[in-house]
Amino acid sequence: MASPESTINGPTKAAGADSKSLRNAFGGVIAFIILVLIGVLAFSIRLFSVIKYESVIHEFDPYFNYRVTQFLSKNGIYDFWNWFDDRTWYPLGRVIGGTVYPGLTLTAGTIWKVVNSLNIPLSVETVCVFTAPIFSAFASWAAYLLTKEVKGPGAGLTAAALLAMVPSYISRSVAGSYDNEAVAIFALVFTFYLYIKTLNTGSLFYATLNALAYFYMVCSWGGYTFIINLIPMHVLLCIVTGRYSSRLYIAYAPLVFIIIHVVALAYYIKGILSPKMFKVAVTLVVSVGLAVCCAVIAILIAVVASSPTKGWSGRSLTLLDPTYASKYIPIIASVSEHQPPTWPSYFMDINVLAFLVPAGIIACFMPLSDSSSFVILYIVTSVYFSGVMVRLMLVLAPAACILSGIALSEAFNVLTRSIKFQLPGIAGNSTVAEENGSSSVVAPSDVSKTEKTEEVAKEKPVKKNRKKEKENVEKKPTPSKTERRLLVLPLEASVIAVLLLVLLGAFYVVHCVWAAAEAYSAPSIVLTSQSNDGGLHVFDDFREAYSWLSHNTDVDDKVASWWDYGYQTTAMANRTVLVDNNTWNNTHIATVGTAMSSPEKQAWEIFHSLDVKYVLVVFGGLVGYPSDDINKFLWMVRIGGGEFPHIKEPDYLRDGQYRIDAQATPTMLNCLMYKLSYFRFVETDGKGFDRVRRTEIGKKHFKLTHFEEVFTTHHWMVRIYKLKPPRNRIRGKTKKSKSSRSVSSKRDVKGKRNPWH
Repeated sequence: MASPESTINGPTKAAGADSKSLRNAFGGVIAFIILVLIGVLAFSIRLFSVIKYESVIHEFDPYFNYRVTQFLSKNGIYDFWNWFDDRTWYPLGRVIGGTVYPGLTLTAGTIWKVVNSLNIPLSVETVCVFTAPIFSAFASWAAYLLTKEVKGPGAGLTAAALLAMVPSYISRSVAGSYDNEAVAIFALVFTFYLYIKTLNTGSLFYATLNALAYFYMVCSWGGYTFIINLIPMHVLLCIVTGRYSSRLYIAYAPLVFIIIHVVALAYYIKGILSPKMFKVAVTLVVSVGLAVCCAVIAILIAVVASSPTKGWSGRSLTLLDPTYASKYIPIIASVSEHQPPTWPSYFMDINVLAFLVPAGIIACFMPLSDSSSFVILYIVTSVYFSGVMVRLMLVLAPAACILSGIALSEAFNVLTRSIKFQLPGIAGNSTVAEENGSSSVVAPSDVSKTEKTEEVAKEKPVKKNRKKEKENVEKKPTPSKTERRLLVLPLEASVIAVLLLVLLGAFYVVHCVWAAAEAYSAPSIVLTSQSNDGGLHVFDDFREAYSWLSHNTDVDDKVASWWDYGYQTTAMANRTVLVDNNTWNNTHIATVGTAMSSPEKQAWEIFHSLDVKYVLVVFGGLVGYPSDDINKFLWMVRIGGGEFPHIKEPDYLRDGQYRIDAQATPTMLNCLMYKLSYFRFVETDGKGFDRVRRTEIGKKHFKLTHFEEVFTTHHWMVRIYKLKPPRNRIRGKTKKSKSSRSVSSKRDVKGKRNPWH
């Protein structure tokens, strides 16, 4: 016969369980709705570029990716793998299929095929423009899943919302920013999530998915080296700190094998051998292993020592030594995104998250787990790499959002609990519930229940009993009444702190929206400025110049320019270029830099030997566009001088200063870049005042003898010149005498003439 208490408590417990399951279901629905809204936010905040300008590809590298995607969609994947592009790096060419990360183009090409199979008529360009915003939503959801595995769904939702808006990620994922990072950040965060999920569950299914996600990341971006180094570092940290488990083995084994297999084998042997035998085995294995390792290390040292860079790539050496590129590889140092960031750039790109990250690290130590230790290692390494190269702020952004989400979630938990326990009508109920839950008085019926439970437990099999004990050990202890009261803060302080956190979040939202709308929405191909009356002035000179090349030059004509504009010239003008943004051949780039740094005649000889018909330069002196070729010119000198020693940087500097005014050196005033930029410039205002350099040019009136101007855009931002043919250059001149020929031959012997003649 059931006792009266069991009759009363039975329905009460059932009602409590139903209420709890209902709350969980309702919470899951709310979380799902919030995640959908976060995805919409991540997508829509990146559409300012389309709304304010038009649906157009941004920057330089995206134009190459767009061109490759067009080829893939038209010709198929087989032709893509075997595509030799003869319109780039003339006369060398480039094998596209073997020199790109195909993840982005394959993803966009697949999306295009799927939507067109559903009779949705989208162009390849439209798919490319919106790929980055779509995957930004995916990255936010991946951040939710990752953070949820570390600190719960509340922290996950906060981290997802922060990542959806963080300016550092927006800068590389606005609509039209069709670069590798568009899909790579999602792949990075999702790979980390699956690794942590496998750590927490020990599931081989998640481990397999982790390996596939890692493969997708490798196909998408060169930043996969961050994963391939970070995960082994975390595994080694777990082993050193005594946190090895079968779950760690399952998580790591599908990715890399050697270390974890050795440790797993050692633990297995330790379990089947006696301590004495295990000690002997360890001694034997260590002795043999050390001998083998010494031999292998000696071979590796010999191989590495024979390499000029000791086996490291230039970019890897730059990460280890931030001064390496500026000393030895100017082509890497010339790229703005390879420069170290400044302190204001941290506030610009991650804003208030920089102050929340330390709090998130502290929260990860309470308590420290395998997943939280991974997040700590992630933030520490990403902070270092972002401090070396500003481009790697993109790797820091997800880590900062995850740690900040954890910090905000923990702070809100403490503050809202403090408010709830002290509000009238709630505090009393909570106190009663706590007293009932933590009372040390045991009723007689409870004693009898305990005795009966123990008797039943004795009758159960030993295996079940052990499983029950294991589950009890793994359960977290419920905080007592005293412990909960210690976590309660004063009501006034809690309310003020919540308001301050809300205000901090509002400031973050305002900053992110401003960054998305103003700082990162303008495409580099279309520039704008505010006129005096408040109107918007659009500079469309780049597309104007590329359109002129496409319609007024032969399809086989070769165009020379600095490598920054190679991708756009090939994609938009469909003309062959000498160099482009791939920068794989330093000698070829140095040749172009040398031509730009040489006098007009020598430059003509270099370009003529390379079958160049047109030379394109970007000039911003009239409208105040700072990213023009004159501002980049010293990098052309340095890169050219690195391969051809007769080009010396001091020859272009006056007392160590770079000048274009009357105090500039004769070498500077007579080089090709100066002449092509400032030819006829004095006609614009009668003075030749450069608005970028804020000075009058030094050489105002001069003529070109080996080049002729064929097109200058409306705002003088792009100028195109044609090489004069040899017969036109010598027409009307008298034939050289024998004496002059002999002098010329002597000059050849002395080596004073240009080496390309």
